[in-house]
Order: sequence, then C-alpha cells, then structure tokens
Amino acid sequence: MRICYWGKDGGAESTVSGFWLVEIKKLFSVVLLRFDDYTREAYHEHAFNAVSWVLAGGGLLERFLRGYRTARLHLPSWRPVITRRRDFHQVQSFGRTWVLSFRGPWSDRWREYADGVFSTLTHGRRKV
Repeated sequence: MRICYWGKDGGAESTVSGFWLVEIKKLFSVVLLRFDDYTREAYHEHAFNAVSWVLAGGGLLERFLRGYRTARLHLPSWRPVITRRRDFHQVQSFGRTWVLSFRGPWSDRWREYADGVFSTLTHGRRKV
C-alpha cells in the first residue's frame, strides 16, 4: 500500500507521470496522471480496469491494435473514459494532458506488443 506519492506510470519509456492519492493494488488506486506530448510505439493492455476523466490539456488519442474499435479522441470533459483490461491500445497526448483515474484491482499479468513481439508482463513490468 502506498499513499500520496509521485512517480512514473507505465515503465521507463513512458512519459506519463502520476501523483497517487492511494494505491492498494489488490483493491483500487486513485491517481492524477500527467501525459506529456509523446506516444510510445508499444501497444499495451492494463492489469486493471479504470474509469478516468480528462481534466485539462490538449487531449488524448487512443488507438487500438485490433478489435471493433479503431481510435477514440478524449478531450477534457465530464464524461468518463472507460479502459478495460482487454483494451489493447496506444495513447498519444497532444501537449500536456491531465487525467484523474480510478483503477480497480490488479491482475497478475498483462500484455504488451512492441517491435512485432507480444510479451506478457507482471508486477514491476517484468517479462514472464
């Protein structure tokens, strides 16, 4: 369990930072995220489901690797953004974008797709 800390979100290559109000991975997390003007080449799933709100900034473009969705634009709004564990996506920020996110319990594994290779990850972004 961690309370009130600032850190990176999404691994060493990510330009997303966050201020976690609370993180209890077995239960939930509440985090204020700062997306900087960049996107990683990797597509990824998450270890959790999330409900988030884009609060301010240029917005986010969410692209999907496969499935019924192709892309979604998220601008500052009162409408929530739902991210499911199974959503294999890539997120690009236009300038700096602030997001408030409520995350559910973590699963032990999730996947990433980079350089033509699928990898399974676990806590600490270690490859399984």
